Amino acid sequence: MHNLAIALHKKGYHVTGSDDEIFEPAKGRLNHYGLLPPSPGWYPEKIKPSLDAVILGMHARKDNPELIKAGELGIRIYSFPEYLYEQTKNKKRIVIAGSHGKTTITSMIMHTLKNNGFSFDYMVGSIIEDFDTMVELRDENTLAVFEGDEYLTSPIDPRPKFHLYKPHIGLITGIAWDHMNVFPSFENYVEQFRIFTGMISEAVVFFEGDTTLAEIVESHKKDVDVYPYTAIPASAEGNQSVVTHLKTRIPLQVFGHHNMQNLAGAMKTCKLLGLSEENFLQAMTTFRGAAKRQEHLAGNDRHDVYLDFAHAPSKVKATTEAFRHQFPGKKLITCLELHTFSSLNAAFLPQYKNSLELADAAMVFYDPAVIEHKKLKMISPEQVKAAFNRKDLIVLRDREMVEPEIMKLKEPDSILLIMTSGNFSGLSLPDLAKHYIT
Repeated sequence: MHNLAIALHKKGYHVTGSDDEIFEPAKGRLNHYGLLPPSPGWYPEKIKPSLDAVILGMHARKDNPELIKAGELGIRIYSFPEYLYEQTKNKKRIVIAGSHGKTTITSMIMHTLKNNGFSFDYMVGSIIEDFDTMVELRDENTLAVFEGDEYLTSPIDPRPKFHLYKPHIGLITGIAWDHMNVFPSFENYVEQFRIFTGMISEAVVFFEGDTTLAEIVESHKKDVDVYPYTAIPASAEGNQSVVTHLKTRIPLQVFGHHNMQNLAGAMKTCKLLGLSEENFLQAMTTFRGAAKRQEHLAGNDRHDVYLDFAHAPSKVKATTEAFRHQFPGKKLITCLELHTFSSLNAAFLPQYKNSLELADAAMVFYDPAVIEHKKLKMISPEQVKAAFNRKDLIVLRDREMVEPEIMKLKEPDSILLIMTSGNFSGLSLPDLAKHYIT
């Protein structure tokens, strides 16, 4: 939401906003642009008939006093994705969807387009090098690239966000059940992607190794052009991957089989936008990934520490496999935080079976206070061990024990891989990384 506020401010709009709490980096960035509310809280008196629109964030409540006031005054209320569509409805829209890899693929496409002189609107779910914001909207642009999240739109609109973008080109990476708090079964979750695929008007790019996805695309191929992809072959060399194209070796700064799938999907999409494979791969030599995706926190000649956003079972498994295959001669220590509603749900935990099996040592942390906050039934360390199907799994519930237990596992020539979509209940990961390598 704060990125959208900044994008609209840059566009010349008069933007105001409210929130009950604003954290960094949003707080500092809003302040830099003169958009930081003077005080936290909700002020319905600020909602006046002169407003053109109110844009509603996902975490507002239905009884929010400003939302109620806007409704009473008849002011147009948009959700975040609804407003992105409103701003780009006359542009060509490319939407990247899927249970995993969508941030990375969106970032790859954005990086390639920028490196080849394109100007375009965009929305992506992470900070990307050489892009000031995660949202950009300009009247003169004719192209828009959006990351298509399947989570719900707003407190008053239960549709998945990606159902509102109406893409011309849609890329789908794969389907692995997630967000069980709003999609109670795998079948219900799959149905959201079936609906999304039916909304694509020109071309579907998809990973053909996903049988569920392939079945969905098969039923729509009479209506749109279909472009399947698989992983681009690559060799692991140190902390890089090398692909060969037209007998030319091309070093990449991302690695892992899942990223070679991401690479193939992004390249296929960029070709539909008029770029050659050579254009794409040359741009990829300088692509370092989105923030918190294979992010190198610290390292020396004996130890390295990486941070990855992996949290859902398919992401955890793919990321662990990537690091195991990239660094076969080093001890791999994984530390995963369970933080999302699904991951902390006893009914969903078995989805993690064998996801950490390739790690030499594995640790899982969860905070009981987070479970209570989400109003879930408490889970035990024994349940977590059984779900992951790993008897030597270290399960921690106290943040203060994470670093000491990790240090016990430390060995020369080791990789520490931290995976989370949270923040380990406030644990400083940069400090942990620094201590690990000293």
